[in-house]
Amino acid sequence: MPGLAQVFSDLIRYETRLYNAVGDVLRAEHGVSMGQYELLRIIGGRDDCRVADIAQEMAITVGATSKAVDRLEAAGWVSRRPNPENRRSSLLGLTPEGRRRLNTATKTFERELRVWLGDPLTARSLEVFAATLARLRRTVEDARAGMPTG
Repeated sequence: MPGLAQVFSDLIRYETRLYNAVGDVLRAEHGVSMGQYELLRIIGGRDDCRVADIAQEMAITVGATSKAVDRLEAAGWVSRRPNPENRRSSLLGLTPEGRRRLNTATKTFERELRVWLGDPLTARSLEVFAATLARLRRTVEDARAGMPTG
């Protein structure tokens, strides 16, 4: 059985390099950072998305999320509209340019995931790996561990 410290190290180093490698290609081909792509993907996948929803999903602070959304809005990729249920928050949506950018970048994102995640594993190994990661994610999320403060 491998040591847990080595498993942790391999997981973190792989995640970091995968994130950077995919991000480099997204930036070069679409002018979108990995972080921006993730935000566009979350906003584009939800009706009536709020900054707090993104912060919860990504386990980052509301302040950091709000600043990131401000940058997407300034780029013309995201729009805000008043939240009829809570005047203190806004609802986010993709602009036509944001939707176009997300759609074209998604093809590249999926291609790069196949190269770095799908191709090195057999279908069965990927299935087991996905189930294992989902279980581990649920474990920390159910425990509300690792949530940002502030």
